[in-house]
Amino acid sequence: MSTIINNAQNGDRLSLLEARQRDIWRIFKIMSEFVDGFDLLSRAAPAVSIFGSARMKPGSKYYEMTRQVAFELSKTGYAIVSGGGGGLMEAANRGAKEAGGESIGLNIELPFEQKSNDFIDPDKLMTFQHFFVRKVMFVKYAQGFVVMPGGYGTVDEFSEAITLIQTKKTKKFPVVLMGSSYWKKMLEWMTETALEEGCIAKEDLDIFHVCDEPSEAVEIIKEFGIRHGYVTNF
Repeated sequence: MSTIINNAQNGDRLSLLEARQRDIWRIFKIMSEFVDGFDLLSRAAPAVSIFGSARMKPGSKYYEMTRQVAFELSKTGYAIVSGGGGGLMEAANRGAKEAGGESIGLNIELPFEQKSNDFIDPDKLMTFQHFFVRKVMFVKYAQGFVVMPGGYGTVDEFSEAITLIQTKKTKKFPVVLMGSSYWKKMLEWMTETALEEGCIAKEDLDIFHVCDEPSEAVEIIKEFGIRHGYVTNF
């Protein structure tokens, strides 16, 4: 009986040691993703990150809206950064490519494999294993966020941005939420529940803008860029 217990304990110690070794190697993998991501984006033009659903098809209302806003931002002098996949991510890269601007894709490894779209510059595609490293890249070099309609991932990225600004953990930058009818219920929850219950302050609602026209989104980001000297291609 004691032999069985000792073997089990030895097995537990071995498993713990193996887990620690795996975690150490995971740290190096995380570090390499940070280094590669910083290297890629530090060489890009001032960038705007555009988020949105991977499920919306070419020709749909929000696909064409995303394509247009990316096109106009690229003409202004910004690089466009997307999540690298299909749907509205593809629309963002497509608009940048059509405008002759920089088109960057930060893809993610998923169990069902997110295929990168065909509108990313060949040397501007990076695929991440870790979501949190990828999210740092979206924020660190961005002079603006455009948040199109999307699901959990899009809401996560929007929340990340406004939380960092609210808590002053990052410099303030314009965050534009596009598609007022799509986001209507979330905005009502913010004003009628979160604000009324005292979970956010009134000024927290000024962290982001809501609009429906690509030209308005571009103007918001462009005006910020002028004030901070990020872009001059006007």
